[in-house]
Amino acid sequence: MSRGATIDLNADVGEGCGFDGELIPLVSSVNIACGAHAGDEATMREALGLALRSGAAIGAHPGFADPENFGRREIAIAPHDAGRLVLSQIDRLRRVAKGLGARVGHVKLHGALYNMASRDPGLASAIVAALAADARQNGALVLFALAGSAVQRAGREAGLSVIGEAFADRSYRSDGSLLPRSEEGAVIEDETVAASQALRIAREGIVRTREGVEVRVDAGTLCIHGDKPGSAAFARRIRREFAHAGIVVGR
Repeated sequence: MSRGATIDLNADVGEGCGFDGELIPLVSSVNIACGAHAGDEATMREALGLALRSGAAIGAHPGFADPENFGRREIAIAPHDAGRLVLSQIDRLRRVAKGLGARVGHVKLHGALYNMASRDPGLASAIVAALAADARQNGALVLFALAGSAVQRAGREAGLSVIGEAFADRSYRSDGSLLPRSEEGAVIEDETVAASQALRIAREGIVRTREGVEVRVDAGTLCIHGDKPGSAAFARRIRREFAHAGIVVGR
């Protein structure tokens, strides 16, 4: 990307972490937990209401039904079951959204399910096939997927609208995948380093990996983790630095 580019800023919300009211007005898209890894109908309604008031695009954030581990523990699952798991959670958010006059327009997998599907073509294809079948009945959802991942490739091959995603506060490996959270340094705690990574992704489409290698990251959306204390302050900093660089936040 070059100066004057536009990039979406998305946040994972509705997870009961207490930061949504401050964070949602600062982003252009929200991914709302659907009651499996976190949240319930009350948190969905609250996040939906905040998104409607701020004008943020609304998406579903389905993951493993494993709230004890916040959906970040990998669980063996058959590909066709993964597709059903994703659709059931999207439908739950849709029902809540309908009651508020809101529309769910995109989907982004959460946590361990996101990472497993990102590297497993079979799992990615099954989830994408479920989304494609759902699109014929309920209208297509935009798919947020890790840039360069199996999910992004499967989605594009199936004719879905796919937006590549990157992360400001996560370390990358040389193949473009995320360093697992179980490894030291997977999460970038230094806000200055994370903001610098966000700016370079938005401006140049490049990230420096943990190994010191520079790799291309073709991302149209950048994630802010809504469960992290200080997430709103970090979003404000990113927006200031983007504005200074002439980068517009929006879909």
